[in-house]
Amino acid sequence: MKSSQFAKGFQARPDTTSSEKRTALDRLNAIDGLVEEKPKTREPVGRASQPEPMANAVDDDLVATEHESAEYRAWRIEQGYRPGQIIELPLKAIKPSPFNPRHFYLKSSIAELAVNLAKQGQQQAIHVIPDYAAPGSYFVSDGGRRVRALKEANKEVVKAIVVDLPIGLESYKLGYDLNVQRDSQTVFDNAVVWKRFIDDKHFQSQRELAEHLGLDESTVAVALSIGKLPETVMQEMVARPDRFGSNMAYQVGRYHGARGTEATLRLINRILADDLSTRQVADIVKGRATPQENPKPAGRQRYAQRMEIKFDGVSVGDLKSYGDDRLELRLKGLTKDRRDAILHQIEEMLKAR
Repeated sequence: MKSSQFAKGFQARPDTTSSEKRTALDRLNAIDGLVEEKPKTREPVGRASQPEPMANAVDDDLVATEHESAEYRAWRIEQGYRPGQIIELPLKAIKPSPFNPRHFYLKSSIAELAVNLAKQGQQQAIHVIPDYAAPGSYFVSDGGRRVRALKEANKEVVKAIVVDLPIGLESYKLGYDLNVQRDSQTVFDNAVVWKRFIDDKHFQSQRELAEHLGLDESTVAVALSIGKLPETVMQEMVARPDRFGSNMAYQVGRYHGARGTEATLRLINRILADDLSTRQVADIVKGRATPQENPKPAGRQRYAQRMEIKFDGVSVGDLKSYGDDRLELRLKGLTKDRRDAILHQIEEMLKAR
């Protein structure tokens, strides 16, 4: 595919009706509406118990066909699938999309979800897209974390809704928008994926990429700069999103360009241990200070003790003590269940005093 043909192809196929523009999120909301409103019928493309009688074939053809692609329509009619229907598919038939907006998944988060799925089963269906070039296989559109956790829990099937989206920019935008809403999209995911978009010649420049994503070009430029870091370095920062936003990661990237991987890993450890600010790290990058000097702004109190907190070997925060009367606990990247459990334990401990 020639440069920019990828982007132009999706411009040529806007998701619109005759009266209004529909976004990928609109389509997903429509799918969710079908899941809630339509009765469950047989599950011909996945594993099911006893098949229920099929609805009238004409009715099947008329359900939600106005905006669907020709490929999806042909597939669902062949499979007897109703849009929005939840079916069970073999996990081995599910594969990651090359346009998944997420690249990094915390091991601790996957492990916790795997335990939950092993106990309670899968409560929410993932969304998949048929691979029309390889019948019987599907790309994940939404639910990559659940797929990983189900595999870790040694499950063999996954509940899924088969959606009508192309594998490309539209499916990427859908996943990206959903992750932004969930506050789970990170600058490091963007760095890796956007760099791949440029490297694979899907876009001729960062400006073109920014325009298609609807973002400021400087945002894309910072992410692409971070994307030059080795994944081993990015992994160390992914685990601490509270400390490594785009500005801090950008400074770390500049330091890596001058000093290399080993020195950068030491700097990251120093940032965490001494709670360095972005400005302090920028001074180190510019040569105004060294990681060992660790300058602190005037009036800033230094902690007396610091304990790093890890779950399943992954750092999620720290506990610091200041002087004789102050404690500071910071935790990030927790599942809701673990967060609520920790909060309950703290409340009970304080009530006992």
